[in-house]
Amino acid sequence: MTVPLDYANPDGKTIDLALIRAEAAPGPGKKRIGSLLFNFGGPGGSGVSTLPLLAGDDYMKLHRSYDLVSFDPRGVGNSAGVQCLDTKAMDARLAADSTPDDADEEESYTRRARAYARSCESSSGAVLEHVGTQQAARDMELMRHVLGDAKLNYFGISYGTQLGGVYAHLFPDNVGRFVFDAVVDPTENFLASGLGQAKGFQSALRNFLKDCPKHDSCLFEGKDPAHGEKEVVALIERLDERPLPTELDRPLTQSLALNGIAAALYGEESWAILRDALAEAEKGNGTVLLWLSDMLNERAFLEDGYSNINDANTAVNCADYKDRYTAADVHRHRPAFHTASGVFGDWMAWGLLQCTGWPVEGHAPTIDVSADGAGPVLVIGNTGDPATPYEGAEKMADELGEGVGVHLTVDGEGHGTYGVNDCLTGVVDRYLLEGSVPKNGTTCS
Repeated sequence: MTVPLDYANPDGKTIDLALIRAEAAPGPGKKRIGSLLFNFGGPGGSGVSTLPLLAGDDYMKLHRSYDLVSFDPRGVGNSAGVQCLDTKAMDARLAADSTPDDADEEESYTRRARAYARSCESSSGAVLEHVGTQQAARDMELMRHVLGDAKLNYFGISYGTQLGGVYAHLFPDNVGRFVFDAVVDPTENFLASGLGQAKGFQSALRNFLKDCPKHDSCLFEGKDPAHGEKEVVALIERLDERPLPTELDRPLTQSLALNGIAAALYGEESWAILRDALAEAEKGNGTVLLWLSDMLNERAFLEDGYSNINDANTAVNCADYKDRYTAADVHRHRPAFHTASGVFGDWMAWGLLQCTGWPVEGHAPTIDVSADGAGPVLVIGNTGDPATPYEGAEKMADELGEGVGVHLTVDGEGHGTYGVNDCLTGVVDRYLLEGSVPKNGTTCS
């Protein structure tokens, strides 16, 4: 689909967006409702790559009544994808020390952040100003026209909830059946979001450590979660000085290990892998933790290079959020991050420098999702979500407005609930397929 690069100049330069559609396959007695557009998160995730993995399984019931549609948002994948580094350079960037311990290491970290921004500007400077969520929401409105739907039906997950909220704000009259799962808090700036994630991943780690001794493969068998946390911290500290060898021709550094642990905390189904990864690391082999990190970073086939999810993630965040942080800001906020997480705090505090030296300004400190007059939006919060903590769903429902946000709670673990929790999945299916709006405050265990 061809769209304006800059909606302020609709007759100017254009870019092409990659879309994918699985046409509805209604069975006997079923009728096609229309299109259902998905964004699976990120920012930076490719809908074109993700939808085929799910359309025949998790979303089969919806597929009988909807054309399932997804896309690579601008700046992502095959939609004028932002490209900053080649595989070798990205390997080096992700492996580099991300928790500076002294002035020299801080200077090196800041210098790398600025060099990365220059690389992005050199390779993709023409699109960096135009890859924000506001523009992507306007692209979705054009998709609605192209798909021929009177109103947009939409399913957003993680960052996709932010994108859906902005669409609802810009086009409230065109909101059809909307579902938000694993919800971003629209009231938080980049700093508050980082602190929330530090708390969320720390909570998920503690829940993992409570469960771990129940399994024979657990490194911390017979020990309480506090002891397990100390062991994880000790491992991370050792890796700062001595990376572990792996079978993937790259060592496991501290930064990659933190990323790998976080990757496994996105869902309870990954906890068994994390148990094995930590046990192997204790024996001196970092392969499984590096594999987990590679999965989160979308390092294709573990050796053939990366998707552009990291570059696109930075580009979209830096286009959206106005605040720019310095090393002095990190030092000022580190105590709060340490309080939030003894494992992930330092790592996430220094992540505040993601947009340091970025060549374009951000849009605003926070995201406006007020959508007076829009139809009901299901807003689902999972109490054990590490990446988008539960409180964000409450805030999103409130910000959408009275009579718009319908807040649903799932008492469980993991990032995302549809297809995982049977109760919630049923509630969502009845809404999308029958238009049955659940009661605000509904809880699924």
